[in-house]
Amino acid sequence: MALDHAVPRPEFLQVADAVAREKMIDREEVLEAMELAMGKAGRQTYGQNKDIRAEIDRKTGAVKLSRWTLVVPDDAVEDEETQMPLRIAQKIRPGIQVGEYIVDPLPPIDFGRIGAQTAKQVIVQRVREVERKKQYQEYKDRVGEIVNGTVKRTEYGNLMVDLGRAEALLRRDECIPREAFKNGDRVRAYIYDVREEPRGPQIFLSRTHPGFLAKLFAQEVPEIYDGIIEIKAVARDPGSRAKMAVVSRDSSIDPVGACVGMRGSRVQAVVAELQGEKIDIIPWSPDIATFIVNAMAPAEVSKVVLDEENKRCEVVVPDEQLSLAIGRRGQNVRLASQLTRYDIDILTEAGESERRQEDFRRRSSLFVEALDVDDVIAGLLVTEGYGSIEEIAEVPDEELASIEGFDENIAAELKRRALAHLEAKEAELDQRRIALGVEDAVAGLGYFTNAMLVKLGEAGVKTLDDLADLASDELIEILGEEAMDEETASAAIMAARAHWFEGEEGGATA
Repeated sequence: MALDHAVPRPEFLQVADAVAREKMIDREEVLEAMELAMGKAGRQTYGQNKDIRAEIDRKTGAVKLSRWTLVVPDDAVEDEETQMPLRIAQKIRPGIQVGEYIVDPLPPIDFGRIGAQTAKQVIVQRVREVERKKQYQEYKDRVGEIVNGTVKRTEYGNLMVDLGRAEALLRRDECIPREAFKNGDRVRAYIYDVREEPRGPQIFLSRTHPGFLAKLFAQEVPEIYDGIIEIKAVARDPGSRAKMAVVSRDSSIDPVGACVGMRGSRVQAVVAELQGEKIDIIPWSPDIATFIVNAMAPAEVSKVVLDEENKRCEVVVPDEQLSLAIGRRGQNVRLASQLTRYDIDILTEAGESERRQEDFRRRSSLFVEALDVDDVIAGLLVTEGYGSIEEIAEVPDEELASIEGFDENIAAELKRRALAHLEAKEAELDQRRIALGVEDAVAGLGYFTNAMLVKLGEAGVKTLDDLADLASDELIEILGEEAMDEETASAAIMAARAHWFEGEEGGATA
């Protein structure tokens, strides 16, 4: 219910229309803010604790004030100002149910100077909230875009950038080194994050982000914009040098040439925006070894040795190419590593040859000593790729016999000697474990080799209680990450703790 004789106030509708146009927000949002403000002014007249609501007629602008009282169960009244027991409410309006409202119309009020000021503050605050919400909704979907703005002010080296509809932050560490902006300067940057915070949406800009370089090329190269050429990876040392890997979906189009442009026009436009940052554009390849070779440009690569499981590789370069491959302060290899997402170790051909010879000598000596064979047989085993006694012991006889110069008898004898060596080594480790005082109960858990048990003994872990007192990360630190994972370490520790609870279980059973 509401009063029937509310006075038309078309000026309220005119104000709402003007604010909606100026702030570019929905007219209904402004009218709701005005209703909220008038309701607050009404509470100043009729009581701060009452639920006073205002309604603006969307056609005439007339304001209707009313008091809303919630109907609650008879024994659940907590606030008499805003709640009414069901038995009383049913006397006023028969058939009303719990959860409904009794709405009493109130006479219109003269807002006065203080009431009008309060209403204005509420309207301004609500409109600002709506504006911020709209800004967040608009910019959260624009992460990854390039925007143009004007430097509004500088705060501790960070730039506040006016984007027209919003304000964004360009931090000092997101600017290219040695570039300086003054208030009023135009700036182009990349939106890398938008967060909704209590003080409003925070838009974060960057000129050092790899995505900024990629988007600049998309603006300069139509083939990238159209999706014919794809930028697969970007690595940057902002303001100094960058590497960008590209691939073409059309075999007739050279992706590198298209990005460089006629006489370098396209790449030069990007270089100018990035304060002279040198850009190496390289062809991407699905073959990681080829991609790494390309990424090391301008250095020439002789050989790549990959460890795909650990994302590592060794790159061998001619001796005279070493400084070029590494680059000034390691820049070339660092960017290549970022681009390919592989840890890259660089060796010269001479260094690699020397290391290979040293590795050959070390493994040959191991086989000569452990298997009691001459240098020729040891050399053949190393040449075939065998690197440990364990590998010799586990390889099938026929595979070992297939080595040129070997036969089944030699293969069988080598395996017998390998197994004998490993058994002797295990016996020696077991004696060492006993000498260190590591109990048989720890060994009997079945989680540790003799070599691991020796490491435990050397670290002072000798009894089940010693082991049970450890955390899984402490056990892994003693044994090494390559020896045991966290799940196995936790299982071993729980097995060591089992004897703590045996008495409790027995007592419960008894």
